[in-house]
Amino acid sequence: MKSTIIGLAILIPGALLLSACNDKKAEPTGDVTTSVTVNATGLSSVAASSIAAAPATATTDAWQGKWNGPEGTFLEISGTDGKYTIVIQDLDGPKTYEGISNHNQIEFQRNGETETIRASNGAETGMKWLADKLDCLTIHTGEGFCRD
Repeated sequence: MKSTIIGLAILIPGALLLSACNDKKAEPTGDVTTSVTVNATGLSSVAASSIAAAPATATTDAWQGKWNGPEGTFLEISGTDGKYTIVIQDLDGPKTYEGISNHNQIEFQRNGETETIRASNGAETGMKWLADKLDCLTIHTGEGFCRD
């Protein structure tokens, strides 16, 4: 047992030295989180895990600009890289919210609830004024906006 521990004590630093001498520089492929766990014997183990990259925001970034609804209502989205300022003009006036991309949707908080903006067509908005439109965004049935 004692010789095994001595062997590991020599082997591990040697392996670390060899890896430090490697001329290649590894390029990171994404964010890495490292966690250290100490077991009952006081020895620590290090575990690294890759964190999934943020979802592609190309879809939601393309939604920037003004989307029109009926009776002067509109949805306006500005921002980039998955972080947006959202202005929703309804019959009571404009209100501003902060949103973030979540896959192919934008999430934001309104009146204490999480709302989502998703791509749709006019029929999916549930609004007869928009029924024949093809390029729309819907928050929920009865609240939709389309590009003219």
